[in-house]
Amino acid sequence: MVRRVAVVGAGVSGLAATKCCLEEGLEPTCFEQSEDVGGLWRYTDQAEEGRASIYRTVFTNSCKEMMCYPDFPFPDDHPNYMHNARLQHYICKYAEHFDLLRHVRFKTLVTKVKKRPDFSVTGQWEVVTQRDGKEETAVFDAVMVCSGHHVYPNLPLADFPGIQKFKGCYFHSREYKEPEKFRGKKVLVIGLGNSGCDIAVELSAVASQVYLSSRSGSWVMSRVWDNGYPWDMLVITRFRTWLGNTLPRALSDWLYVRGMNRSFKHENFGLMPLNRTSRKEPVFNDDLPSRIACGVVVMKPNVKEFRETSVLFQDGTVQDDVDAVVFATGYSYTYPFMEDDSIIKSRDNQVTLYKGILPPQLEKPTMAVIGLVQSLGPIIPTADLQCRWAVKVFQGRGGKPKAVPLFLSSLPRRYGNSTTLQTDYITYMDELASAIGVKPSVLKLLLTDPRLALEVIFGPCSPYQFRLMGPGKWSGARKAILTQWDRTLQ
Repeated sequence: MVRRVAVVGAGVSGLAATKCCLEEGLEPTCFEQSEDVGGLWRYTDQAEEGRASIYRTVFTNSCKEMMCYPDFPFPDDHPNYMHNARLQHYICKYAEHFDLLRHVRFKTLVTKVKKRPDFSVTGQWEVVTQRDGKEETAVFDAVMVCSGHHVYPNLPLADFPGIQKFKGCYFHSREYKEPEKFRGKKVLVIGLGNSGCDIAVELSAVASQVYLSSRSGSWVMSRVWDNGYPWDMLVITRFRTWLGNTLPRALSDWLYVRGMNRSFKHENFGLMPLNRTSRKEPVFNDDLPSRIACGVVVMKPNVKEFRETSVLFQDGTVQDDVDAVVFATGYSYTYPFMEDDSIIKSRDNQVTLYKGILPPQLEKPTMAVIGLVQSLGPIIPTADLQCRWAVKVFQGRGGKPKAVPLFLSSLPRRYGNSTTLQTDYITYMDELASAIGVKPSVLKLLLTDPRLALEVIFGPCSPYQFRLMGPGKWSGARKAILTQWDRTLQ
């Protein structure tokens, strides 16, 4: 019988895990190596070892109505997209509101998680922690890994011949904090993800020239959508998801590309993804197209070779006098505390997890990896639902995992093979919600509450929908759904 649960990390996923354990009458102990909650969203002036790191001007890409905890809306007066400091404040308030802090052990580093010798019978884990130089070992019935995946930088220097002889400075975007020291310099940013684009745009205000190099292109979306509403409140709806899954593939792809090119033609800006119909997570940046149009950011293909002060690109062009290079090349999925690394298989970014949560080869389903799945949807409600599902599985409910079911096999085809953890947000959320009996029944709502039903079908699929009915339902969910546009306008 699962009783004691170890939660690794007190970021947005770790706090959700702690709360879900408490809701189900379990005893969570959350281990956090820093002195505060918030994880990724807790800004520090220097990148700290073993912790996620963000730059000073990071804002959210999901709006407040779509990214809140499903039973804890943001205050009405908050803007739709938030600076990291404001989101950090909200996370602290959430922890206080649900009295989670007394279950968190701060400044405590998890150094080892290993199976007990009798694991095949008990499913128990031995967790070794370190605090003030002292080591402690404890036994837990289950472990929830909530340490995130923006900690260990992927810096593939071997893919960039000549980088050793380059005389300028180069570093991973994890080290970047603010632009001032690059004033008047020529800077090359490698990587067309959210960080790469944000940093390129920010540097373009002070640098003499910014070059943005991309290997495969990317869709670039604006946070501000039709009539100035947040993009995700208009795009992430049950109706649109149903339509996308029902239409013939060719038509669905055509509509997708057309929608992505609605503000500007990506081809003309050197941004067009190599695989046009790939639904990999787009980049959110309202300023990049105008920065390119003004010439302060120049798009470049992949780097072929570095020289002492110049860079040769794949198209044969050479850029002289480059002063600095920022590698915005993403992160690796690494769990240094796992004694057996194969439990969470991480081979070429291939993570094999049932429902994107449970390592399938464990004899007992008593470990959950939270927050690894990436979709077009926000992470906070995804993590919350993953935790609710995992806790039910720990207790023998919520759909028992079979021998070797892979999460990957149920992925929609259109995501291709490169991003094995990408999935469709609503399809995935509904799958988890169905398993634990909290998926909103549209048919039932149409008969009993047609106004709410229409908002659930055609309106944004906001987090409150997953606290409307079933175990763990929240009494304020209906009102929150019916007033979400009011808070957006405010």
